Amino acid sequence: MQKERRRVMNKKILVCDDDEGILEMMELFLEDAGYEVIAVRESVNVLSEAASRKPNLIILDIWMPVISGDRILRSLRAQEPTASIPVILFSASREGQGIAEREGANGFVSKPFNLDELLQQISEKAS
Repeated sequence: MQKERRRVMNKKILVCDDDEGILEMMELFLEDAGYEVIAVRESVNVLSEAASRKPNLIILDIWMPVISGDRILRSLRAQEPTASIPVILFSASREGQGIAEREGANGFVSKPFNLDELLQQISEKAS
């Protein structure tokens, strides 16, 4: 486990969710797994944070006020500095999986989270 932790220590993951409880849980979980976490509560800040901090992976809630996760994904893909960053979308909505597939997300996780499944997707996509 220690070797695995060292391997991911230099990996940055940007997480955006308007639900502070979920954002905090994700931050603690991912930091405990050895990742550096960029926690963003306001969806309007994702594009600038992603462009300046250059995360290895972005995890977005689909249903957020102001800018939804699928719209953020489209904007990320349209800009050169962020176009190739893998994005995992998550949602409690039944339509979430279909939205993620239609928008070209690299992965999807449904709420409530299966943390093992989430960590598996992260380790595969944040390489």
